[in-house]
Amino acid sequence: MQYGATPEGQKELEQKIGYTFHNKALLKQALTHSSYANEIKILKSEDYERLEFLGDAVLELVSSDFLFSEYPQMPEGKLSKLRASLVCEAALAYTAHQLGLERYFLLGKGEESTGGRERPAIACDVVEAVIGAIYLDSGLEEARKFIFSFILDDIETRHLFYDAKSTLQEYVQGSSQGQLAYRIIYEKGPEHDKEFGVELTLDGRVLGRGEGHNKKAAEQQAAYQALRKLHKEDGMTCT
Repeated sequence: MQYGATPEGQKELEQKIGYTFHNKALLKQALTHSSYANEIKILKSEDYERLEFLGDAVLELVSSDFLFSEYPQMPEGKLSKLRASLVCEAALAYTAHQLGLERYFLLGKGEESTGGRERPAIACDVVEAVIGAIYLDSGLEEARKFIFSFILDDIETRHLFYDAKSTLQEYVQGSSQGQLAYRIIYEKGPEHDKEFGVELTLDGRVLGRGEGHNKKAAEQQAAYQALRKLHKEDGMTCT
């Protein structure tokens, strides 16, 4: 049995996120990928997809309210861009990694064997599903506490996810380091739920790899990896 399905695993996760569920089934559902639901033949409604839909809306409301209050002079266009950077796939996958959420995912054997536990798209979905589950379990204020603690806690780093490509391009051009190139290394999944893998090189040297539901998201993640690598090697300021 996967750890997220055990009472011990769920209790450990509750301690990490600082919230104890009244309805434990909601937490398990938030961790359940459709591949696992199909494999053990439970109802489709018992995977995380509906909770993800709800959590996405709650996250947008809370983050919008926060930014509106925090940046009273910022125009609508910049607010929208900043919000997008905080809730994009890469930023939410970063949140999942910080919490070690991948340890608790409930995945089917096929999804597990193809690296689903490390897939940013699934990590992002689960974060949104957890938000939806908390909202259903206790309401908006508890969901807000989770969002403030784990998503709105480091705006500068998360904003970099959204602007990673342009930040990297400006740095490379300014330092005359060479030519950047993004290459698709794989596409998988059905047309309505494709996943792309991208490799980023600088004059042939691999600097980063990324995954995402679309090419742009995969390229952003690859660019972010490259920025982190250059930060370590060159002392570049990127966070």
